Amino acid sequence: MSARPSNLDPKIADRLKRTADGLVPAIAQQYDTGEVLMLGWMDDEALHRTLTTGRCTYWSRSRQEYWVKGESSGHQQWVKSVALDCDADAILVKVDQVGAACHTGDRTCWDADVLDPVVGERPSGGPGKP
Repeated sequence: MSARPSNLDPKIADRLKRTADGLVPAIAQQYDTGEVLMLGWMDDEALHRTLTTGRCTYWSRSRQEYWVKGESSGHQQWVKSVALDCDADAILVKVDQVGAACHTGDRTCWDADVLDPVVGERPSGGPGKP
């Protein structure tokens, strides 16, 4: 259970697998394009607020407080859907992002430090292919 009091439905809370500090990683994704925007952290109450307000609420690990995305910057996230992964240890929030999602001012948190991996190729003629 989360260490902080929460109004989250117990049916959902009982399913969550949290970190030692009571948090679950939450990925924000643009609902219509699939663009991955950011990763934040939610505890039970942040998830409850996200599910009931239509706005993404996260737990700030550095400030130890709740924050609604865009409340001060204007770069809001309007919730379109929320899902747990198969292990209930991660949350996917599909949002309509207004402006930048990253605290640096970039649209996404994943466009500034792109690494140079070896690119894998699926073999031709795999299962079910001639």
